[in-house]
Amino acid sequence: MEFNKPRGTRDFLFEDMEERKHVENTIRKVVENYGFREIKTPIFEDLELFTTKSGDGIKEEIYHFQDKGGRDLALRPELTASVSRLYNNNLQKAAKPLKMYYFGSCFRYERPQAGRFRQFWQFGIEVIGGTPVYNEAEIIAMANEALKQVGIRNYEVAIGHLGIIKGVLNHLGVSSENTTRIIASIDKEDYELLDSILDECKINEEYKDIITAIINVNGSRDDLEALKPVIEDIPDSYDSACQLIETLKVLETFGFEDYTVKLSIARGLDYYTGIVFEIYVPDLGAEKQITGGGTYNLTALFDSEEVESTGFAFGFDRIMEAYHRQNIETPTDNEKKVLVIPVKKDFKLDAIKVAQELRANNIITDIDLKGKKLKKNLSYANNNNINNVIMIGQSEVDNNTVTLKDMVSGEQETVSLSEAIEKLSN
Repeated sequence: MEFNKPRGTRDFLFEDMEERKHVENTIRKVVENYGFREIKTPIFEDLELFTTKSGDGIKEEIYHFQDKGGRDLALRPELTASVSRLYNNNLQKAAKPLKMYYFGSCFRYERPQAGRFRQFWQFGIEVIGGTPVYNEAEIIAMANEALKQVGIRNYEVAIGHLGIIKGVLNHLGVSSENTTRIIASIDKEDYELLDSILDECKINEEYKDIITAIINVNGSRDDLEALKPVIEDIPDSYDSACQLIETLKVLETFGFEDYTVKLSIARGLDYYTGIVFEIYVPDLGAEKQITGGGTYNLTALFDSEEVESTGFAFGFDRIMEAYHRQNIETPTDNEKKVLVIPVKKDFKLDAIKVAQELRANNIITDIDLKGKKLKKNLSYANNNNINNVIMIGQSEVDNNTVTLKDMVSGEQETVSLSEAIEKLSN
């Protein structure tokens, strides 16, 4: 019987994992340089954690089940709710701000297509507490730095603030239900629907023009400054615009100015409370968004004190897709690796002793215990990026030496094992 992988999942082979590890470790290095520390949450959680946030409708989109004790559980469809639960359980009294990051797989039951899988990976960060303006600027600068270090090119960073449009709707007394519909229509760029909902809410032409002026801002900080007189009589909107301007000034101090102010971004009205931002790689077509985030109330699901948080999540698989589309080369691994070759089966035990001594000195070591011919072993070393081989035969055993061959230069010499270790360690 032949078994195939489940629909919507993938197998990653050696070369795939080398690329993914390189990208993952590059991002890890950047976020750790910014003072973030790693956390880890369970792959499955109580189903209610996700239905409370998103409603029972989400059950159709996720993997959920009952365990043997009759508890309703779900494979996590994203990581932010789990981080919220972790904070509520363990970190409410911890000193703020808390700077954390996480990397893990998530699961959604949806139709697999280009750039969408039923098992996928997220690399996310959260700053809990602190000062939103500085948190926002720092994480956007950090996301930019991570993509630069990975080698992604031609990406676009769009930044907005939900408080600007929400301020207008609150000022007009629009219900939360209709506010949600309006924001959703803006997010989908369905402006016919938007106009219809505004008519339904009996919003006059003056405020329609203000809403249009807001969502048409798609440019620089100067364009945002030019909007301020239009909304100066709407305090919440004006304050939100000023806050966004302050965040952009701080972001520029971090050394990043290549952004677009886009006030039509609307990432989940009930979730985000402040700035929102997205990063796109146009090379990916319809699946071009690789990052999204902003400022939100992380603890809204719980009866704990309110604390604002700022965060984002990289769609790791989409970053990998961009990595391949842009033909980015993974740097050559120049770490010393060794293949120990017993030239005859009689010397296998001697080869094992040598291999263990190399490993004890933190040298990556493989060993031929099958008894392949020397030519095949050398070919194996070349094909697997093993840059040194150690050969052990009768002469080496008798003289307590090894023959060390550099697979790059072709040079070889017979030396003591301690000399070989010293050469390989330098």
